[in-house]
Amino acid sequence: MITVGLKVLKNKLSQYIRLAANGETVLVTDRGKVVAEINPAQPIQDRYIDHPVLALGVREGWVTPAENPGARRRRRDRFQELLSSS
Repeated sequence: MITVGLKVLKNKLSQYIRLAANGETVLVTDRGKVVAEINPAQPIQDRYIDHPVLALGVREGWVTPAENPGARRRRRDRFQELLSSS
């Protein structure tokens, strides 16, 4: 973990971004107090890698992905509720 002052970071930003890209965490301080953290980017899993048309749609904005695609729907509970109310 590397600590750098705000003024030095401003003057050598590309150097510290390269360090973060190579896996380092950079703590940014202002007057001795940590105010920010620069971390390496985390790889984003492409859920639509097997569906190039969907991937294109998401990138271009004409397809909106589900917010929680792994969640199971609870239709059975709703079905039981409907049966009990009749």
